[in-house]
Amino acid sequence: MSSERYPWYRELSGYQWWILIIATLGWLFDTMDQRIFVLARSRALAEVLGPQSSPESVKFYGSIATAFLLIGWATGGLIFGTLGDRLGRAKTLMITVATYSFFTGISALSVSWWDFTLYRFLTGLGVGGAFAAAVTLVAEVMPDRARPHALGILQAMSAIGNILGSLIGFVFLPISLNLGWTFLPEGMFHGWRLMFCMGIIPAILCVFILATVREPEAWVAARRAAREARERGEPAVKLGSWRELWGDPRWRHNTIIGVTLVLAGAIGLWGIGFWSPELIRDNVLAGATKEHQDRVSSIATALQDVGAFFGILAYTWMTAYFGRRSAFAASFLLAFAVTAGVFGFVNREWQIYFATPILGFATLAPFGGYAIYLPELYPTRLRSTGTGFCYNVARYLTAVGVFSMGSLTVVFAYLGVGEPFRWAAMSVALIYILGIVVLRWAPETKDKPLPE
Repeated sequence: MSSERYPWYRELSGYQWWILIIATLGWLFDTMDQRIFVLARSRALAEVLGPQSSPESVKFYGSIATAFLLIGWATGGLIFGTLGDRLGRAKTLMITVATYSFFTGISALSVSWWDFTLYRFLTGLGVGGAFAAAVTLVAEVMPDRARPHALGILQAMSAIGNILGSLIGFVFLPISLNLGWTFLPEGMFHGWRLMFCMGIIPAILCVFILATVREPEAWVAARRAAREARERGEPAVKLGSWRELWGDPRWRHNTIIGVTLVLAGAIGLWGIGFWSPELIRDNVLAGATKEHQDRVSSIATALQDVGAFFGILAYTWMTAYFGRRSAFAASFLLAFAVTAGVFGFVNREWQIYFATPILGFATLAPFGGYAIYLPELYPTRLRSTGTGFCYNVARYLTAVGVFSMGSLTVVFAYLGVGEPFRWAAMSVALIYILGIVVLRWAPETKDKPLPE
């Protein structure tokens, strides 16, 4: 009987399901950490900057902290992406999970904007490395027909990590504990610190990775072939070679395309989409109490993540039937229209509850494409390096885009433009057009085996 006659998931063995679960949890907890930061960012900086800080200064330093998280993310992606090809996918995934868990927990002890920003950078090192290790591991273990579906599920479940982060914010952000610790302002251990403490939990996953996950056979074979070639004195293809990544015209072309596609989606998400709590607190609910702002923001981001879950699944369905390029084009166009509409025109509390799920659907849909498409652009010896490079080098440029959000807000405020935050968001949303334009040169990988 042809395999096309039964669902893709029936092709998976028990071990392949376990790999999907482990890799998905590694990336899920990664996104949980990101959401904790997004919700805690403004409250943390307002406290460490002191009562004299203005909303504009909090946004400014918030953009700096976000930019350094993304710079760390990009740096970690480059370092651990190469290690994934040289050291192994499973070992690299374990190291990255331990890194982002530890430094998320340490963030709870921040006392100034600069050490808070430093911890965010160090957390970003692990955050950046986890994606490439997880998707490369899954891509190489799964059967060809199951690969896009499995990777789509892995990326869609990242929205569940965001939801967990939102629920942590809903429970802990309004809480304050008087611990009497003299190095803290007024001795208070506020809710945002409790949220970062919860980020330590993913470290438990490292035990299961170490004990149960084997390196993919394709990677083991590539490493063996390189070693045997060296022993025979023959020229050996180096695993994780940056020289080959940029020296070979095919891989160089694919890398430029991959970086540009990620850049469009990442700036749209981190430069605008993840600023929905600030939109709610400082614009839509500007006159409400802080407790009400925090509750509504947590609910709204959870709804945003529910939309994100279905957006990534929608991309997975579109790419399986219509191809990678068509799915990217549709998702970028939708993201542009929805982002500009939400940040430009939502001004009532009741609008938040249906606008944020649509925002999440639109801005996260392209990320389903990155998990599926990027590993398909490279051979085994460069797959982790190339995927990590595309997904994370774009973060350096994304950091500029995020900083532009805070800077444009200040500029529009100086110019006396009404609601400068909204105008800044709508300006940055134009980045999605870049993603649509570059698709003209993107290779179509639908129904093709992984390159070697």
